[in-house]
Amino acid sequence: MRPVEIGNRIAREMADSRSVGVKGQPVVANHFAVRLATSDLERFEEVKDSLVRELCDATRDHAREEGWTFMGPVQVEIDGDDALRGGTIHIVARMKEADGGVGVLHLPTGQQVVLGEFVVTMGRLAECAISFDDPNISREHAAIRPDGDGFVLTDNGSTNGTLVNGVAITAHRLVDGDRIDVGATTIEFRAG
Repeated sequence: MRPVEIGNRIAREMADSRSVGVKGQPVVANHFAVRLATSDLERFEEVKDSLVRELCDATRDHAREEGWTFMGPVQVEIDGDDALRGGTIHIVARMKEADGGVGVLHLPTGQQVVLGEFVVTMGRLAECAISFDDPNISREHAAIRPDGDGFVLTDNGSTNGTLVNGVAITAHRLVDGDRIDVGATTIEFRAG
């Protein structure tokens, strides 16, 4: 049993779950309960958290490449099952809504900022939730606010502007994979 085999099975389950959302967009499963033979799971026990993160990232990347969307954050749960033979993978894939908005900002430093019910400010001021030492970034450059089941990024009238996926914005509803440019810094938004 190798991690790539689990990732390929998740991709196949995701493809099999395709449906059409209310606005006509292709929607796929975002919650995957993975069952492995207990002996196989024991091999991954020390790296299970990293494996789950990588599987979630690969799932989001595959969906983005195919043009599929999710109803909520991507979740992968891995458990052992004594009834399964070694090398066997059993996956239950389903669509699951987010309990309110869930999002994470991935900074180039490796830091992750989890978004929730509070406004996250970005700028040069030390009081900002995300502070930068970059003269091309305004003191209170931009903010991310919760909005229904998602998040909206607004430029606060900054001198050099805020870009999302290379396009200048004044306000933008964030979607999984959006790349936010403030000054010389690029931040990636991930839903879930």
